[in-house]
Amino acid sequence: MISSGIVDRVRAEVGNLKYEYFLPLDDSETVLLIDRWKNEEALDIHHKSEMMRQIADLRNKYHLSMKVEKFKSLDGDE
Repeated sequence: MISSGIVDRVRAEVGNLKYEYFLPLDDSETVLLIDRWKNEEALDIHHKSEMMRQIADLRNKYHLSMKVEKFKSLDGDE
């Protein structure tokens, strides 16, 4: 993701506010991605982008699974 430039391209997308990876100290098999978008429309556009196909290709290549959880901000931001 990083070496392919996908991370930088996602961060440059209109509406992207945060796109960060975290590695748990006690689980070397897990990577946590936290991304934040200006609004639902920006996220929908991202999900339809060519980068999402590239990300899916990488998941398939390395036999990775994904779990998605969506949270809403308590301060009223989307």
